[in-house]
Amino acid sequence: MPQAPETLDGWYSLHLLYAIDWSSLRLVPTEEREILVDELQTFLTKHEEARTNHVGDHAFYNITGQKADILLWALRPEMKDLNAFENEFNKLKITDFLIPTYSYVSIIELGNYLAGKSDEDPYENPHIKPRLFPELPQSEYICFYPMDKRRNETYNWYMLPLEKRQELMYAHGKIGRKYAGKIKQFITGSVGFDDFEWGVTLFADDPLQFKKIVYEMRFDETTARYGDFGSFYVGHIVTKANLQQLFSL
Repeated sequence: MPQAPETLDGWYSLHLLYAIDWSSLRLVPTEEREILVDELQTFLTKHEEARTNHVGDHAFYNITGQKADILLWALRPEMKDLNAFENEFNKLKITDFLIPTYSYVSIIELGNYLAGKSDEDPYENPHIKPRLFPELPQSEYICFYPMDKRRNETYNWYMLPLEKRQELMYAHGKIGRKYAGKIKQFITGSVGFDDFEWGVTLFADDPLQFKKIVYEMRFDETTARYGDFGSFYVGHIVTKANLQQLFSL
């Protein structure tokens, strides 16, 4: 049986996507609508403490297109912490005007394909630890998509020898490293947690970089033969300065 690689796991992850029910929200008087948004802002501000105390983080983005309007991504030390975060969010009055369109449960993951043998605790490595327990960038744009490694009669990633998978992942990673400084990438593992096997979340100040890296990776053997993808969600950051504007009519 092919050898399963070890993984390094960090914070638990929850992507929540919603459409805004504009028809219902339009019936709410302006002053009341502003109160709803103020309550949402209070919630978001409160949870900035997780970043300050280094026990998690969150990101809030306005999604482009009709698959969703907003994306709220939360990271927490335990899965039950994500439940608490989501339950608190669902009790906000603004959620009466939000329609869930998608969610994704996973955990920050680093593949160990290329790691050498070492007695060092990788969770204390100063280069690895910030990637497992990150402070999320405040980039202008986000891109999120789920994916699988293909497993069928012709191409089955899981039946490849470990050495071949290491070779492919090394070449795959070389492409990603070309975008250092342009894109910040987070991989979350979801086998046993959700319908796909991984989630990929990218941050950039120039959304064109999302297209460039995904397109270039299409020609990489790891993706061309073994990658299957779900829907892509791209959006622009929501800040305190533009939150009211997002919900204004």
